[in-house]
Amino acid sequence: MLTRLTSPLVQFSTCEISDALIKLGLPHGGHIPDIGEMFACGRNCGPAYTVRMVDASNTIAPRLESHFLDIAPRGHFIVIEAPSYAKNAVWGELMTAGAQARDAVGVIISGRCRDVQDLQNRRLPIYARGHSTLGQSTFTRPSEVNIPLVIHPQGSTFAETSFPSVTIEPEDWMVADRDGVVCVPKALESQVIELAAKGKVVDESCLNDILNGKGVSASFKAHRGS
Repeated sequence: MLTRLTSPLVQFSTCEISDALIKLGLPHGGHIPDIGEMFACGRNCGPAYTVRMVDASNTIAPRLESHFLDIAPRGHFIVIEAPSYAKNAVWGELMTAGAQARDAVGVIISGRCRDVQDLQNRRLPIYARGHSTLGQSTFTRPSEVNIPLVIHPQGSTFAETSFPSVTIEPEDWMVADRDGVVCVPKALESQVIELAAKGKVVDESCLNDILNGKGVSASFKAHRGS
């Protein structure tokens, strides 16, 4: 039986959700930069199941007793953090088959994937920083699951001017579409839904006025107050 856990957040675009999160004081708007869809995936929403990968040579980091897919909760978005310097893929066709067996909503990878054509054929939504011909096991390994992930922008120098990192907690809501990927803290779900709904109405009113020749400035002033 196919399991799906969803939220009313799915009715809003990632842009509308980011606008709402900015209004709530999150400087990054929930946006996880540099991650995009690997093929046309539509809009997808689900709670996060987090996975941390480490360098294969790391003997200090914890080791999992079971494969992270075999213990994945059903109906979740699998969110993977790989070392920022890794040039190998941490996801491919076999992993996709395993994720589909667990009714996964999709996969979000702060890292790379491979077997892109096979992934597209399998139709599981995949969002990643890029792709690679290299497999995982020689270079990286899974270390921990269901732990907070702190995702830094690609190439970040961690300077004060850098785009802020995003922390993803297990069970936070992940929403992804063509524009990108956003994380909505579970505690803010209802507030984001309320603000995104209001923002959607405002933007639709602005669009209608602009199409009818009112002008951008006058439309924004009438509906946005600016």
